[in-house]
Amino acid sequence: MNSPFHFPSLVWDHSIAIYLFLLGVSAGGSMLSVLLKRSGLAGERPDENNILRVNALLAPISITIGLLLLIFHLTKPWTFWYLMFNYSSTSIMSVGVMLFQVYMASLILWLVIIFKSVVLGLLNRFLPKLAGLADKIIRIAAKFTNVIELVVLLTSIALGAYTGFLLSALVSYPMLNNPVLPILFLASGTSSGIAALILFTLLCTKENTHSKSLAFLHRFETPVVLIEAFLLFAFFFGLYLGGGQKTVAFKTALLGGFWSNVFWIGVVGIGIVLPLLLNAVAKDALKHNKVFMMLVAILGLIGVFSLRYFVLYAGQMTLA
Repeated sequence: MNSPFHFPSLVWDHSIAIYLFLLGVSAGGSMLSVLLKRSGLAGERPDENNILRVNALLAPISITIGLLLLIFHLTKPWTFWYLMFNYSSTSIMSVGVMLFQVYMASLILWLVIIFKSVVLGLLNRFLPKLAGLADKIIRIAAKFTNVIELVVLLTSIALGAYTGFLLSALVSYPMLNNPVLPILFLASGTSSGIAALILFTLLCTKENTHSKSLAFLHRFETPVVLIEAFLLFAFFFGLYLGGGQKTVAFKTALLGGFWSNVFWIGVVGIGIVLPLLLNAVAKDALKHNKVFMMLVAILGLIGVFSLRYFVLYAGQMTLA
């Protein structure tokens, strides 16, 4: 029996939607963290900045969970390691593996440089024989901090867009085979990264709601959401004018049905309109209220999460 989550043309299911969401959070969080540090607003001791501390856990953990979901979604999950060493420039999955490896290596190295004292403290406690060697390696790597930060920044941008390229490579689905999708996913991933950093910083630390670091994130919040709204318009306007099955995909996705409700209520209403409206009508005192800030962040995350599910499932409902 067909349902919104089970239909004949469905290939990629909910685990892929969560994977796409978590990759966006990781890429967006890392991107903003690098920009925060390079802006000088993280302070003279970046290792004491709460947003960078949160991202040190958020970015690696979220992408690791996402990749585990992807691995166990494979037909033969125990052979996934073949992809780690057998590269093919013509395979979108292989390109993604290469990108992930560079991103993770540069991200971990960057975090180790920032949190050198924590890393060496743990090594001295549990693996004292490696502490001296690790100290030398970190000192050498620290000389290339600028290059490493740029690599993290560029790979996080590429990873955010890659989630869209991964779906747009499915040429048999006219809604997904759309050139706007990578840019849309980059924008929505950036939005989810901002929201996740704000939410977990306020939830897990004692960060002042008037801090320069949080103000830096807020500076990007509204523009990114507006860009996301414009890209959504461009995405569907292109489908509408595409004719044939593209127009069919447009009508199937937006004009009635379960996934149409997910889009209009979850993506547009909760994820875009409500946060913009709350920020527009709220007074300055309320905008810096901890509960209010967390609420807006949660709404943003719900919107991006809904977008990933909507695009993945609604995009597979119409075949070329």
